[in-house]
Amino acid sequence: MILNRLQLVREEMRHSNLDFLLITDPSNRQWISGFTGSSGIVLISKQTAYIATDSRYWIQVEQQSPDFELVKIAGATTSIATELIEKISDASNFGYEPENLTMKQYQDYTKIISSMTWKNTPNFIAAPSIINKLRMSKDSGELTSLIKAVEIADAGMNHAFQIIQPGMTEKTLAWEIQKNVIENGADSLSFNTIVAGGERGALPHARPLNIALANKTGVVIDMGVKVNGYCSDLTRTFFLGTPTDKFKKVYDVVLTAQMMAIERIEVGMTGAEAHEIAASVIAEMGYGNYFGHGLGHGVGIDVHEAPRLSPASDTILENGHVFTIEPGIYLPGWGGVRIEDQCLMEAGKVRSLTKSPKLDLEIGVIND
Repeated sequence: MILNRLQLVREEMRHSNLDFLLITDPSNRQWISGFTGSSGIVLISKQTAYIATDSRYWIQVEQQSPDFELVKIAGATTSIATELIEKISDASNFGYEPENLTMKQYQDYTKIISSMTWKNTPNFIAAPSIINKLRMSKDSGELTSLIKAVEIADAGMNHAFQIIQPGMTEKTLAWEIQKNVIENGADSLSFNTIVAGGERGALPHARPLNIALANKTGVVIDMGVKVNGYCSDLTRTFFLGTPTDKFKKVYDVVLTAQMMAIERIEVGMTGAEAHEIAASVIAEMGYGNYFGHGLGHGVGIDVHEAPRLSPASDTILENGHVFTIEPGIYLPGWGGVRIEDQCLMEAGKVRSLTKSPKLDLEIGVIND
């Protein structure tokens, strides 16, 4: 698998006229090498792949990245830079990931390059997003881990449905969800669980507080787990008690927008076109000003990655892409409704991997 990924990266490097590619993003490093440690930098050439890290991870690299030549580092990050630059040849195009290199790191690398003796100084240039692009299409092994992560998240959400009740605090419910998913096989959470009751549901990324959930209000729960390094992401909105007419209306608009998007998104669309399917439904119902985020995002090693389904996204959706579809309406002083599924593009259409109930409003409501 890793050798195949190296081959794909080298093909992209050839198209971009790159002789060397420096990989500093931790998730990209994990994808290309298998190395899961917290510190390390990868350098790929046309013939060799290097991974440089300190003594804490030498054994781990040898176990996880047998196809890479280990460059043992004794000092700080600049030492890594020096060791790797020594692998670079004269007059080469030396690409770096501009999204993931700080100005300080860029200055360190350029300073080291300029201080060394070259016949013809290498060109240190911003590379296109080679690995981010390749990561969008998931292979069978990645899909196995992603689907398992979705299944555990589904079970966690169903557990929340069973135990939620008025008087329970947001923090308590979040803790019960997190405990459930870990006990059911999750390696970790993919992000901190969101539980937002009542008017706090209008905060898309609310942090659970030690406040009681009130009867006759909505509750937004957004959660996800990691399995074998791959993430899930799932949101449901419940109602404590018999739902009000306003809740029914808002919920129906969000659910309709999501179902339309799942039905109509297809291969060849841009992320912007996919977003517009749901956004137009919400706007037609008078809530366009209250849906302010993108329709979805890719999910993989990172819980938020490419492709983006948003008004500015020109990414073409392809088979093998895994992304969320999560329209929402957020009304200040009242609350919010968000419904999120994790989906796979296959055979030209969208298939929802998420199975948590949502299609019958009464399923998404805690009755009196």
